[in-house]
Amino acid sequence: MHSTGGEGPERQSLIDIAVESWRFARLFARVVSKLDAGEQGRYESQLRWYLKKLEENLQSAGLRVVNIEGQPFDPGIAATAINAADFGPEDTLYIDQMLEPIIMSPAGLLRSGTVLLRKVQS
Repeated sequence: MHSTGGEGPERQSLIDIAVESWRFARLFARVVSKLDAGEQGRYESQLRWYLKKLEENLQSAGLRVVNIEGQPFDPGIAATAINAADFGPEDTLYIDQMLEPIIMSPAGLLRSGTVLLRKVQS
């Protein structure tokens, strides 16, 4: 679930900050969604600005946050499905929620993510 190794403590710290920032931004978005419409716009704008700056700074360090929510589940993805045992092999699954994002660099995977799965209803 964590780093695949090979980076120094500064890079690992940046990866940890990226993951925690991603989590905080999702929490902040949920809180903002509960505000009245007049207040929502201002805070949503601030959140978009923050996420843009985070992405720019991660890119300058050669890092990228990957969110695969809503995509079909494949056991080979770079994420651990914490509820995989709840489903059978015949179930068609998709990524319902990312709990931790995937962190990539141009060289490949730096940190795998954590996901919750949901069965596709037929």
